[in-house]
Amino acid sequence: MSFKDLNLSEEILKAVEEAGFSAPTPVQEKVIPEILKGGDILASAQTGTGKTAAYILPALNRLALPTTERYRGPRMLVLVPTRELAMQVAAEAMRYSKFLPRIKTVCIFGGAPYPVQNRQLSRPYDILVATPGRLIDHMERGRIDFSQIEMLILDEADRMLDMGFIEPVEHIAAATPKSRQTLLFSATLKGSVLRLSKNLLNQPLEISISAVHAKHENIEQRLHYTDNLGHKYRILNHLLSDPTINQAIVFTSTKRHADQLVDELYDLGHRSAALHGDMNQRQRTRTIMRMRQGEIRILVATDVAARGIDVQTISHVINFDLPSNVEDYVHRIGRTGRAGANGIALSFAANNEMSFVKRIEQFTGQKITLHVIPGMEPAFKPSAGGSSSPGRNRPRQGQGNFRSRRTFGNRR
Repeated sequence: MSFKDLNLSEEILKAVEEAGFSAPTPVQEKVIPEILKGGDILASAQTGTGKTAAYILPALNRLALPTTERYRGPRMLVLVPTRELAMQVAAEAMRYSKFLPRIKTVCIFGGAPYPVQNRQLSRPYDILVATPGRLIDHMERGRIDFSQIEMLILDEADRMLDMGFIEPVEHIAAATPKSRQTLLFSATLKGSVLRLSKNLLNQPLEISISAVHAKHENIEQRLHYTDNLGHKYRILNHLLSDPTINQAIVFTSTKRHADQLVDELYDLGHRSAALHGDMNQRQRTRTIMRMRQGEIRILVATDVAARGIDVQTISHVINFDLPSNVEDYVHRIGRTGRAGANGIALSFAANNEMSFVKRIEQFTGQKITLHVIPGMEPAFKPSAGGSSSPGRNRPRQGQGNFRSRRTFGNRR
């Protein structure tokens, strides 16, 4: 199937072709025709599958239809959990509406100046991409009129609910017309997500994009056993010296460790930068732009970057510290292997983290292949079942004694 088979407008097809895509991904192939029919959709979809375009393209197709009504906007509202994802979705909307000059997109999120957003909201626009907290602020100040909303889209609904946004989401949805078309995308369709869908969606069509075991088949997953923090540093330096690494994200467990690790990598000659929650929005946006422009080769990040970053040139993801839950592992490694490319995900694990590694393998249905670097073999032999309870009280190696940093790269 090609995009031409999906009954999209010529202007949208032209933008898709210019973006370098010729065939839809499975999620796009399944979801786009159903959205075009106008019914509500409840979809299970992971990041990295092309789901943003799966709802943006048919939404633009609808907004491109001539209308005689005058409106200030918006006609389409996309709710997302994080500012990074908001910027990504807005960028996708603008890219695919390039040849629809009448279609305007506004993106609002916390951490950005209010005056700029106020000016954007005071002008006519069609698409509003927003995080719930900041959107509520503007609603309470009377700056947004939802009377013309035709489509409400909840992206990564599970993440929004995990972050405590269920009441804001319900409040926002209640302010939109009941005649709207509602689309809900979530990694999982259970618990609070299902309860929310029953309140907001009208006889939705449920679509499951992929089973857990089918995720990230284009990403090679590798495991390195580590003895201590110094051992992790030496392995990391060795890995990053590989010229086949185009760009990489290194995930750490703490903001403090991310900054310190960047200092070490920079001293070793790696073009690196940090990305975490203590940075203001301008700093974070600039860092992501520098990554996209190739100025940064190694991004050291906390889980604030696990969702929402879409840099197609990221060839490797390295879990310097394992995440706190298996779902975050899936989202982390999904930062590589974008747009059908192949990727490599490497994880460091201590002996008492083996149980958690097993949980990851059970969740994904995929084996993480053990790799050993000659001369950097671990001193311990991992036990069969691990020695700690799965996912609980696992020591965060990134929070260890930083005096061991002096072993990094054997340079001191």
